[in-house]
Amino acid sequence: MKSHIHLLQLELYFSGYKFALLCFITAFVVTLITIPPIISLIKKYRLYDLPNARKEHSLPIPTMGGIAVVSGMMIALVLWFPFSNQLAQISFFFSVVVLFGLGIMDDLKDLSAKYKFLIQLCLAAIIALSGIRITSFEGLFGIDELPLMAQYTFTILAIVGITNAFNLIDGIDGLAGGLGFMSLVTLGIFLTISGDANTALISFSLAGGLLAFLYFNFNPAKIFMGDTGSLVLGFVTAVLCIRLMQFNSAAVNPVLPHTPLFVLSIVLIPVFDTLRVFSIRIWKGNSPFIADRTHIHHLLTNQGFSHAFATKAICFLHGLILMKTIWLKNAKPELVILFLLAIMILSVFILRNLGIITRNKHINFLTKAEE
Repeated sequence: MKSHIHLLQLELYFSGYKFALLCFITAFVVTLITIPPIISLIKKYRLYDLPNARKEHSLPIPTMGGIAVVSGMMIALVLWFPFSNQLAQISFFFSVVVLFGLGIMDDLKDLSAKYKFLIQLCLAAIIALSGIRITSFEGLFGIDELPLMAQYTFTILAIVGITNAFNLIDGIDGLAGGLGFMSLVTLGIFLTISGDANTALISFSLAGGLLAFLYFNFNPAKIFMGDTGSLVLGFVTAVLCIRLMQFNSAAVNPVLPHTPLFVLSIVLIPVFDTLRVFSIRIWKGNSPFIADRTHIHHLLTNQGFSHAFATKAICFLHGLILMKTIWLKNAKPELVILFLLAIMILSVFILRNLGIITRNKHINFLTKAEE
């Protein structure tokens, strides 16, 4: 049985998604059942995310919801994933466990950024050494196969950068989970179409856990995922993106003509926002790691818009970027990059001035009504 999705120009054979659906449902159910007792335990031991000047919430909120999400993903994979002794699999799941533990410790004790960064570098190096690497730019900027050292360098930078980008964008209710859910479902679909259905199960498992978590995380949030969830989310997304690039570039008939561009669209919002914020802080003479209220979601909440509106607006933008990239898959890659950058720059300008725009429209409406 197959279905053609005209909007995405895709043909999906649903028989190939049987185990993906089982992983998704299992992770969803486990996470949904697990979160209420986690909230109770966190309240009992008062393990709250406390409000401060740079945070959006005004009351202490339970954190470490990532425990339920990652548990849901892992239980689903234990039940349905075809484990083997492959070095890449062992390295990946070892890294997820280490990062999961790191996130818990960070949520409990607020670890040093340098310490977390060092561990992330080591885990990214382990992944690269295991064979999951960015091997080719597929003709982007005239670059095809990369030298071995360049493969390691770009892979480590990509994994660490994307992991932290998702961690940093987890600033308002539902945003990191919403972006992650959309990205993981998209990755799962294209990994399956590309012939890597086993790796796609990881994507669908984490997506199922995130969907259940979002039920408790949408505004007003009952729990946050914390670094326990956001670090694993960013890491898994980064590794799956690299896996898609690697698998697609080696295919005789690749599903995507320019996989690096498609992967860029999947992580564009958190990565662009992180680079933008860091650049602004450095330009002002501040450390890029000193937190402030300049992230993309702050552009809306600083103007008085709600968490719910900000999350919906940014997730809508993410969906638009994904669809545009698919539609333009046969266009010249350099032009697509310019197009994506233009979308982000224009979006930042609009979001920064949305309050002024809406107020002016309201004033003009009232003026016309009085006339």
